[in-house]
Amino acid sequence: MSEEGFKEQELYQQRLASAEKWREWGIHPWGNGFKPTHTIAQVVVACEGLKEGEKEKKEGAGPPPTPPPTAPIAAPYLIAGRILSLRSFGKAAFVVVADRSGKIQLHFKKDFLGEAFAKFQQLDIGDFIGVEGEPFISKTGELTLAVLKLWPLTKALRPLPAKWHGLADVELRYRQRYLDLIANPEVRETFLRRTRLVKFIRQFLDARDYIEVETPMMHPLVSGAAAKPFVTHHNSLDMQLFLRIAPELYLKRLVVGGFERVYELNRNFRNEGLSTRHNPEFSMLEFYEAFATYEDFMELTEEMLSEAAKHVTGSTTVAFGEHSLSFAKGYTRISMAESILARLKELRPEDLEDADKLRFFAAKKMPPSAQAGLGALGAFELWGILFEEYVEAQLVQPTFITGFPVALSPLARRCEDNPQLTDRFELFVAGREIANAFSELNDPMDQRERFLAQLKAKESGQEETMDFDEDYLRALEHGLPPTAGEGIGVDRLAMLLSNSASIRDVILFPLLRTASK
Repeated sequence: MSEEGFKEQELYQQRLASAEKWREWGIHPWGNGFKPTHTIAQVVVACEGLKEGEKEKKEGAGPPPTPPPTAPIAAPYLIAGRILSLRSFGKAAFVVVADRSGKIQLHFKKDFLGEAFAKFQQLDIGDFIGVEGEPFISKTGELTLAVLKLWPLTKALRPLPAKWHGLADVELRYRQRYLDLIANPEVRETFLRRTRLVKFIRQFLDARDYIEVETPMMHPLVSGAAAKPFVTHHNSLDMQLFLRIAPELYLKRLVVGGFERVYELNRNFRNEGLSTRHNPEFSMLEFYEAFATYEDFMELTEEMLSEAAKHVTGSTTVAFGEHSLSFAKGYTRISMAESILARLKELRPEDLEDADKLRFFAAKKMPPSAQAGLGALGAFELWGILFEEYVEAQLVQPTFITGFPVALSPLARRCEDNPQLTDRFELFVAGREIANAFSELNDPMDQRERFLAQLKAKESGQEETMDFDEDYLRALEHGLPPTAGEGIGVDRLAMLLSNSASIRDVILFPLLRTASK
């Protein structure tokens, strides 16, 4: 055993001994139930009128004097929390505890606690305690509770990180998120922002007469998006199932059924690589509205995100890395063709239908091993590669990209004035896709042809394709009204609104390799 491992084991045994001491006093080391009268934040607010003159008396005296009646203080307070730091001076000590609302300093004195001071001496950093105390301002000007009563509540057998105020090991932070939340206040704030974002989205859509629903997470077919699925098996039915890559086709079935405004905050699963922007399990918002178009959804998206930024961060201007992002309404709108031509000055508009010419520019950005597959792609499919390689990273401020080719949009409605393109947009912010929306394809014959095209792509070796969904076609044949639909990446939006560089920073428990033993 290493020296570090030996010390850890020795400390573990010492804490077990302290737990046994608790038992001797009739205190369960892992107790049940304690009802504080206040959170720490409530105590801080209540003590705003406490003046610095109300200092502790000299050692041996009783509790601090009661503040003047005019002070907005009701004491003593009963609070509970985890010990974050402990400085002992023999017969007195200063302890910092934290609960869900904040932290506060406690002052323990043998003269105040009498025989109960022995209980204090068996406390360790990380333990949970309940205390009753009266407020005063310490000599250093810090709000402090003079502890009059102590209730040991939970013994922590393992210590907090050596520097609880700065856990820096990224791998440890993700694997032991509970330590990360204790050690790094900014991490806690990140997830509180994410929670505020999700609550806001629900309130925003509920106020516009949308209804929230739940659709299956195990699908008999690969549907709703072009992605590689996770595969599982149902034993009783003896059938293969796929974890949901998108809820789209189920939500549109509901629109057929008369739910004209519907949304789902859902977990999706895609069997793809890990990166700062990708986690195989991720959160999406999908919503659909009958009698709306993709252009209506550009307006709705601007309104939603500008209000979300203000609700979550307090401003429509948000810092993200080196950028200052403006979520105020008025986002740039540009077609995919225009964005490619703006970056590749050598191309003329008519070149966008010349597959050989586009293949040349695509190959320049790809390793030789990946260039072989370019030969099977048509001009409009190559648009997607050119856009990803030359344009996407340049879109820093919120930008709507429109005019996606049909070849890249198997579920979107064709443009009335150009059947090679679709009524679709994607929203990009800080070089990443945040939202994808389109006027839905409600023509069952057109949809059947596109499903068949997906089958041919799969037969030619393309992995990220959708299956042929006969039941969905049957639903379209019953009639899908003119409808717009949109998906927004909740994780990526949370990254932007919390200034987080990695998607793992906004997912409480991201997928990681199994830790080596």
